Amino acid sequence: MDLKKAKVLVTGGSSGIGYDTAAELSKKGARVVINGRDEKRLNAAAKELGLISYRADVSSENDVKKLVGFTIDSIGGYNVLINNAAYGYFSPLMAIDTAKFNEQLMVNITGAMMCGRESAKHFISQNYGNIINIASSAAKGGFANGTPYVATKFALRGMTECWRAELRKHNIRVMLVNPSEVQTNFGHNAGGRNRDFNPTKLEGKEIAHLIVSMLEMDDKGFIPEAGVWATNPQ
Repeated sequence: MDLKKAKVLVTGGSSGIGYDTAAELSKKGARVVINGRDEKRLNAAAKELGLISYRADVSSENDVKKLVGFTIDSIGGYNVLINNAAYGYFSPLMAIDTAKFNEQLMVNITGAMMCGRESAKHFISQNYGNIINIASSAAKGGFANGTPYVATKFALRGMTECWRAELRKHNIRVMLVNPSEVQTNFGHNAGGRNRDFNPTKLEGKEIAHLIVSMLEMDDKGFIPEAGVWATNPQ
């Protein structure tokens, strides 16, 4: 697509991959709305990027409906969803907290579904759109202590395949991105320790580069799924 005609919603756009993706799309001429739950951080990101923002919790159905409606109204249309809002909760199986497990499902899966559903309604009405779901290398393989998070990413990958089967006839491209480890605040937010910056590991800008490239392909084709790995992380 011509990114100068892109009208984009980036969920989880106040930091990390979402922030960098919003920045790159804006540089390419797209009109972009960023979303997040933390109003202070969201407002700061919007000011830094010169973008429109809307505070919403994607696990709230009412919030999601308002978010999509706001996006359409504020940038004069809508044709790209970057379905990025998510967080990590990690625990050994024997210690999984059911409430925390279900809270993560509500954001990472139910939230992603509702954003996809409400966006698809608009995309179908105009017979055109793009959905990029941001999953993880955890969507393709599990690891110790990963049960809660990996479950959400496997589910997101499966949902992506279902949406693709349903929406292709409406000229809607549904794509999946699987980043491996990216240096963002994700790990800290998941309860891990802060780590020093490592120049050999991925940053959000590498994932943003892939997302922009996937969107820029002519609309007659699309990349169903792609991953990004660090070449030689030390």
